[in-house]
Amino acid sequence: MSLEKPYLDVPGTTIFDAEQSRKGYHLNQFCMSLMQAANRERFKANERAYLDEWPMTEAQKQAVLARDLNKCISLGGNIYFLAKIGATDGKSFQQMAGSMTGMTEEEYRDMMIHGGRSVEGNRRTGEDGDAQPQHQPQGKAGRSGQKASI
Repeated sequence: MSLEKPYLDVPGTTIFDAEQSRKGYHLNQFCMSLMQAANRERFKANERAYLDEWPMTEAQKQAVLARDLNKCISLGGNIYFLAKIGATDGKSFQQMAGSMTGMTEEEYRDMMIHGGRSVEGNRRTGEDGDAQPQHQPQGKAGRSGQKASI
């Protein structure tokens, strides 16, 4: 029996709960493997071959290859583990977070310096705040039609 999860109605938010943890176990273990230099080199030399050594789903592998962090999170990835991919690519956490919102690094930094997103209109899915799906992606990178990547 699944537990009631009222937090599923928070727009733009995936809570890393026990269910997500189980779903993303192998994806997150792959990410942790990138803490070792030898594994980072193997991954950079042939990403697909290295990913195929892990019992991840094809969707998880495709999300990693595309560096689609939002998709990785929806497939059970934890942002703190996924940060290892960004680090392997030479990206900062700020660059990664910006890519997840469709913002440039500078836009994301400025938003956070000014207090982040307002809770107004963003308490429940279906409202009209800037975190709602109908307003994503919200930065220059998103408005230009280009997918921000890490």
